Amino acid sequence: MKVIVDFDQCEANGICVGIAPDVFDLDDDDNLHVNEAEVTEANRRDIESAVAQCPKAALKLV
Repeated sequence: MKVIVDFDQCEANGICVGIAPDVFDLDDDDNLHVNEAEVTEANRRDIESAVAQCPKAALKLV
């Protein structure tokens, strides 16, 4: 399983970065980057929380 971003929906508000900073990052131009797309036991809880709390529903697990 991995996390994907719908960049057409993403507002780059950084909620996911605050929840899972090892997985998500915003650059200086406020573009979201996924540093670790694969869901592992170590990051599963944070990724699931970030997906659930994304205000634009731009994050999905596939």
